[in-house]
Amino acid sequence: MAAGGAVLLLAAAAGTLVLAALLWRRRRAAAGGAGRVCVAVLGDLGRSPRMQYHALSLARHGRGVELLGYLQTRPHGDVLRSGKIRLVPVADLRGLRVGPKLFQYVIKVIVQAIQLLYTMLKIDQPSYILLQNPPGLPSIAVAWVACLFWRSKLIIDWHNYGYTIMSLNHGRNHPLVQIAKWYEKLFGRLSDYNLCVTNAMKEDLWVNCNIKAVTLYDKPASYFKETPLELQHHLYVKLARDYEPFKPRTESGSSNAEWTAFTEMDEKNGHVIKTRGRPALLISSTSWTEDEDFSVLLKALEDYERYIDEGVELPSLVCVITGKGPLKDYYNGLINKLHFKHIQICTPWLEAEDYPLLLGSADLGVCLHKSSSGLDLPMKVVDMFGCCLPVCAIYFECLHELVKHDENGLIFRDSNELAEQLKMLFLGFPTLEGKLHNFRKNLRTSKQLRWDESWDQTVLPLLGQNE
Repeated sequence: MAAGGAVLLLAAAAGTLVLAALLWRRRRAAAGGAGRVCVAVLGDLGRSPRMQYHALSLARHGRGVELLGYLQTRPHGDVLRSGKIRLVPVADLRGLRVGPKLFQYVIKVIVQAIQLLYTMLKIDQPSYILLQNPPGLPSIAVAWVACLFWRSKLIIDWHNYGYTIMSLNHGRNHPLVQIAKWYEKLFGRLSDYNLCVTNAMKEDLWVNCNIKAVTLYDKPASYFKETPLELQHHLYVKLARDYEPFKPRTESGSSNAEWTAFTEMDEKNGHVIKTRGRPALLISSTSWTEDEDFSVLLKALEDYERYIDEGVELPSLVCVITGKGPLKDYYNGLINKLHFKHIQICTPWLEAEDYPLLLGSADLGVCLHKSSSGLDLPMKVVDMFGCCLPVCAIYFECLHELVKHDENGLIFRDSNELAEQLKMLFLGFPTLEGKLHNFRKNLRTSKQLRWDESWDQTVLPLLGQNE
């Protein structure tokens, strides 16, 4: 009954939005859009790198861009500096706390739909609306209505399926999950063009949804690269102001040197070297959601600590886990209960410009992303590879499209396997021999395609170069 009522409410809301937009459209001039593109995500723009990349690529080709979404965290400086990109904020709607949860959710979706449609109809008329999915409820339907109004083309960029993410909390058979699945398939078919992140998703969209998509793999932006030692030092000095693991382990042996946990700089000539006996820098990034189980990493670190206590020749570790998200406080609570002697953990939120610098300074990346659909790939690994940073990644079905086991990294299935991999890779650190060095060497020689080149080959033809 509740699910049926929810469907009726959503259907009524959708019908009202369509009718209102079409009536309003009759009063407006026929559309063209002058090549403008609205790049939209019903999420935080600062944590939506792929959509920022779309906006920058469009701007690079002279397109006017309306970048629409929540402004919770600061987008990359390149986006802010672009004269072709205008940020269009959407107010972040906090949850309604009155009535049953299903009622709260339905009301939230309806209010979001009205709010998003109002915002999309206020912008300059676009030729295209390029929408991220997920989240797709209600944004796919709203974007479709806006395209009817503007006579624009709708492009959906499929990062995953929203209903599979919802199922992590509710289970696949929950009525809300089934409604979301039906909705995603129905409204997804109304798009004019579709992009997706893997060939596995491309095939699934066609077989199960009758949606034809083009695969646009996530690729690193040009600023994801190995970080020069001088820049590493300046970054560590900056981070040491707020995070203990970056501070020097002992008092400086020279009054003319500036020290961090990893580097020292001669203040007379500015020469930087790596600190002798430095810890290894392990990095992971996350949105702290249910599809990443960080207890796997914490258990592996407990085993790593035990290896050192047993006399294995391993370095101390600094483990940095970057990101924001709903489960961050929960995992910080678990971290605070750990009492390591050889491992330090910190969980910062980095500025957009500092994140690639830290990736380019690290010794090893760890990825715990397990796709809710089994069809998307972790962008963090793409960025790590752009920085020639080897990765240990947890297994899921289509991971082989990105991580080549024993070539550019290692794939593990549980904490025991990860602990063994950490031991093998860091044995004798910082040696220039062994698998860790070989993985980095393979990444350096792999001639990876960058985002700009990939986008020009894949997306630009869809838009019509001479439009």
